[in-house]
Amino acid sequence: MAEYNDCHSKKTIDGDESPVISAIMFGLGIFGNVAALVILEIRRRRDLKANDRRHRGLFHILVISLVFTDLAGTCLITPIVQTAYTWNMTLIGMAKNSNNAAANISTSSACQYFGVSMTFFSLATMSLLFITALDRCFAIGHPYLYNRLVTKKWAYITIPVMFLMCTLFCLLPFVGFGIYVQYCPGTWCFIDMNPLEVADRVYANLYATIMLVLVLSIVACNGFVVYQLFRMYRRRNKQGSAMKSMRTSNEHRMFVAHEVEHLVPLVFMTIIFIVCTMPLVVR
Repeated sequence: MAEYNDCHSKKTIDGDESPVISAIMFGLGIFGNVAALVILEIRRRRDLKANDRRHRGLFHILVISLVFTDLAGTCLITPIVQTAYTWNMTLIGMAKNSNNAAANISTSSACQYFGVSMTFFSLATMSLLFITALDRCFAIGHPYLYNRLVTKKWAYITIPVMFLMCTLFCLLPFVGFGIYVQYCPGTWCFIDMNPLEVADRVYANLYATIMLVLVLSIVACNGFVVYQLFRMYRRRNKQGSAMKSMRTSNEHRMFVAHEVEHLVPLVFMTIIFIVCTMPLVVR
């Protein structure tokens, strides 16, 4: 516990700490998101030529928003880590009055910025992933209502509202509900996971609860989609081609293929985000 508290006020980075891992993760994050954007643009143009805009419009908007959000988080957070390694100073040490004995976490704008950014982008990316999974769940579970009620306007309203809610949640520590602290090796700040004040503990537990609910909901939605696709596949095989026209069979096959193509990247992104966020949630 003493070592844990020392990390909160540490002003220099130990000499044995290396920025290599952080730099590699930064490079992979940039490359992965840029590659995803290129692939999405290629598919968008392909669908435009095939006049298949109806099937991919909303899903394309949600996935693009997810990729851009993750890319923004990578670009706005990781450079601070590299700067800390370059200057051999922690985020607390970057404060102008860091030499003052009274200096603390509240005086370090770098730590506050990092804590707000990390909390916001973790909530925003997971929320977008949940919205995308819910969209696929509704599309395959209730296709008639989905085609009638859900349009691109739904995404244009939902995404800004979600961003606003995440922003308000991240700003709560500035009004005394929750606190951001520095963690070893001093290159990152986040919500205090072992606070002394009751309000701060409630805030930390609230964040963990929200993230856990989002993770479980995403898994449940993806599981439902997989189950429905499996039922469709079995039903088509049981009915046999003799009972269906060639056109109906082809339409059904194309629908399942579209949903599988949506599901695969969604499951892949879910696994990545869960692996990255669950350690903090559990702690």
